[in-house]
Amino acid sequence: MLFLVAVCGTCVVLARDPLRQALMASLYGLVLGLLFFVFQAPDVALSQTVVGAVALPLMILLALARVRWEEERRK
Repeated sequence: MLFLVAVCGTCVVLARDPLRQALMASLYGLVLGLLFFVFQAPDVALSQTVVGAVALPLMILLALARVRWEEERRK
């Protein structure tokens, strides 16, 4: 499980496209939540899954949409 967390974290860092990076960050948050569950911390795992796999990527995607909307509006 620790190896999977390390691989997902590396994939987040190596992703160049912001959209792909947001999706990889979501996957990383989910895997990290699973790691906490394996370490018998279900409350931390639930919090990590909600924040890391849902809220943070959603905020990134909304920010990307806003930036693209502003760029289109300026043209």
